[in-house]
Amino acid sequence: MKRLVRVPAALLPALAALCAAGLAPAATRGYWVTAEPVQWNAVPNELDAIHGMRFDRSQTVFPATVYRRYSRDWRRPLGRGRIPGPLVRARVGDRLLVHFLNRDTRTGNAHSMHFHGVEYAPSSDGAFVPGFSGRDGDVPVGGTYTYRLHAGRDSAGVWPYHDHGPAMAASLAGGMYGALSILGPRERRPDREFVVMFAPFGGFQAIDGRAFVGNTPVFQSRVGDVVQWDVLAIGDEHHTFHVHGHRWRGADGVPLDTRTLGPAESFRVRWREDAPGTWLYHCHVESHMANGMIGLYRVRR
Repeated sequence: MKRLVRVPAALLPALAALCAAGLAPAATRGYWVTAEPVQWNAVPNELDAIHGMRFDRSQTVFPATVYRRYSRDWRRPLGRGRIPGPLVRARVGDRLLVHFLNRDTRTGNAHSMHFHGVEYAPSSDGAFVPGFSGRDGDVPVGGTYTYRLHAGRDSAGVWPYHDHGPAMAASLAGGMYGALSILGPRERRPDREFVVMFAPFGGFQAIDGRAFVGNTPVFQSRVGDVVQWDVLAIGDEHHTFHVHGHRWRGADGVPLDTRTLGPAESFRVRWREDAPGTWLYHCHVESHMANGMIGLYRVRR
């Protein structure tokens, strides 16, 4: 049942002014997230369709630890634990309370959450440094921690979050990362939003933890949709994002169809869709594409 909130009369003029200006009032957004062990299959159909190479399940399934979103107080899972973790959404001015519970009973490792692109006190940094950091960077199995974040004026965009705990290297290799998508004060939400995280996984070059066409995400839209691509990289390598048959404009107004990003870098691009058909999207580092970083984008009329 929805609860009605009575707004004090003294605040009505200010609220009306915000609405007239097209500004949504700042909100406090709560997320409940766990770290959980899973068995992750990087190539579920066991096929590299382009090169005709087949794999055995023993070559494609790996133990992993992933972030998983829950309802309030971790009462009920909201979807499966996946790579990447849940998309955290906000708008400039919002405050975020990310409640984290470590359930990684497989490795027994302490974990954390470290967020790029937002403002926070040192106690919400989530980075483990012996003798310096606090509980935020070293949450033991069964332990909890709440990260308190603020989407500042320069936070609009797309940013990664990831484990920065004592086992950070193994955690990133095993899929403990996700994305924040933060809208500007007056910015309209896109009709379609696609998260593309380039990262190696299990010896493959993966997009969202999957490798090769037929396994990587198949993104879909319709002609007329405003689509937004959230593109991020995790790991030690540089990647180059490319979508066939499409262009967008860079910050200087110059048309682009390819953009490079390095470790922990991120960007977003938008366009209004006008090109029906089935297209490829991929990393344009050729060896990465050949080893799995390629997928399909379908546009319907």
